[in-house]
Amino acid sequence: MNTKNELAPTGVLRAGMNLGNTLLTRKTEAGELFGVSVDLMQELAKRLDVSLEMVIYDQPGQVADDATQGVWDIAILAIEKTRAKTLSFSPGMTEIEAGYVVPKVSSFQSPEEVDAKGVKIAAPGKAGYELYLTSALKNATIVRTENFPASIDIFNQSQVDALAGLKPNLIDSMHKLPGGRLLQGNFMTINHGFAVPLGKDAANAYLHNLVKELIATGFVAQSIEKHQIKGLVAIQN
Repeated sequence: MNTKNELAPTGVLRAGMNLGNTLLTRKTEAGELFGVSVDLMQELAKRLDVSLEMVIYDQPGQVADDATQGVWDIAILAIEKTRAKTLSFSPGMTEIEAGYVVPKVSSFQSPEEVDAKGVKIAAPGKAGYELYLTSALKNATIVRTENFPASIDIFNQSQVDALAGLKPNLIDSMHKLPGGRLLQGNFMTINHGFAVPLGKDAANAYLHNLVKELIATGFVAQSIEKHQIKGLVAIQN
């Protein structure tokens, strides 16, 4: 089976779009999607000479959960080992730090200190950084929420000891966290790449080469600059 048949088996490139990560995908008031992910999907559809259909999801976990349902052909997701059970990933294209906000009165000074017994951390369920924390934390526990705004709510209600998030989102949300303090440093660096359901060898080879080209030509970096996304960095070859 050739690349086009693997990536667009219906003759249309059906892209799973995650609105939960506003650094990559956003929506206008009129309901149109825009952002780095949109630019990348449009470029891929153009190269395959097929039309693009966007299958919209509110959260990344919902996109990943539908990987075996045949409702989308490709997505851009955080590269994460749990998801690799149903998805194969291209090389990373972008990089984002994830960190914590803690109460101003907290004694924590670094992300490493947050992993302590009795500590509760708010994080959206099935977000890339939540999946990482699930496997990486040795002592602290995760309080999983529906989305990032819900995590902010329970932090403000003093139900948890720390709020986990992508650092650009945390920085942008500090005005909503009057009792919070952003910790310096990060607990992980997240790479995002193209993701396709397992078993598509031709597609994987094509996407591997495509990503290398898009990085080398500056396409990814130019898209980030165009959309003025602070905290999102293009990976360099």
